[in-house]
Amino acid sequence: MGSKVKIQRVERGKTKSFYVNFPAAVAEAGQIEKGEEMEWLIEDRDTYILRRIKASKSLLST
Repeated sequence: MGSKVKIQRVERGKTKSFYVNFPAAVAEAGQIEKGEEMEWLIEDRDTYILRRIKASKSLLST
């Protein structure tokens, strides 16, 4: 599954931030909850991985 997003750049005085918004359908498919902590991993210049800090329980476990 793929979904295109745009990166937003926000500058406030001396600081700047970049924001990534992704569609609700993507968040729902990943069962992402409000306030959940994530981290970015940079595999290479073209590949960024968003990973949960606290691993979720597998749906396949018994």
